Amino acid sequence: MRVYISENAFIDILISSAEVYKRECLGFLLGYKLEDRFIVEHAFSVQTANRRHKGVVYNQKNHKKIEQILSRFDKLQIIGDFHSHTQFGPTKGLPIPSAEDIKGMILERIYLIVAINNNEKTMPWGENRDGTISGSVSDFFFKISAHFLNGNSSVKRAKIHCPFPPGF
Repeated sequence: MRVYISENAFIDILISSAEVYKRECLGFLLGYKLEDRFIVEHAFSVQTANRRHKGVVYNQKNHKKIEQILSRFDKLQIIGDFHSHTQFGPTKGLPIPSAEDIKGMILERIYLIVAINNNEKTMPWGENRDGTISGSVSDFFFKISAHFLNGNSSVKRAKIHCPFPPGF
């Protein structure tokens, strides 16, 4: 499985993660799913989420407010979500799904995890061998992974392609 992230979605994901740094962010991914890939066209953060250092909670009641708007987009639909794992003291945020993350996953969706940490050394953006993308911007180092449930309900990592970051 592959995930293609547009420039707009990439920027929104980074800004959403940095804005609430030291607390987790949460947002939805808009796009479409093909047989062997997800195309992420847009990402938007959930402003009403209850954010903590180790977790973020979304009130489903608030989702009803945006459902009618989202239903008007013929070609775009919610295909998953993104959230961050942040550095806490010396403990680095990692782009690995927690047990709680896995429990919330459903089939046919993609889940991006943004590890955001203090930037100790400026690194250029690039695609990594493990299917993630990473790089630094300003005071932050980001590493983004993508995960999905396969048919037997085990979590698999998808390979991320994002043409925007290398020139960032």
